[in-house]
Amino acid sequence: MSSTKGSTAFAIAIIVGAVLWFAGAAMTDWREAWDSGLYWSLFYPLAIGACGLLGYLYPERSWRWAVALFAAQFVAMALRSGEIGNLAPLGLIMFGILSLPGVFAALIAARLKRNPSH
Repeated sequence: MSSTKGSTAFAIAIIVGAVLWFAGAAMTDWREAWDSGLYWSLFYPLAIGACGLLGYLYPERSWRWAVALFAAQFVAMALRSGEIGNLAPLGLIMFGILSLPGVFAALIAARLKRNPSH
């Protein structure tokens, strides 16, 4: 993959991740988007779907798009709260865990693109 395509995919993943986090937080009364049921019922599934779509569109090392998307959510969380406190390492671990379904969605979608008959 050319570096331009990779840069585009990273930019899309980062923008989508941040937008989903900020939208999830803005549409609720919670400080952090994941404290709301709306995040889990709408924004988290949209994030997983975006990872799958990015994996299909940019199949080379597609797991990266999920990592970038959820890393962007961590940064968005820190920007929205205005702080990165003692719980930052725990937040990073949590976003790492949350990214796993997105990694799998991206890998499956990339495989489907490479082998459309399966």
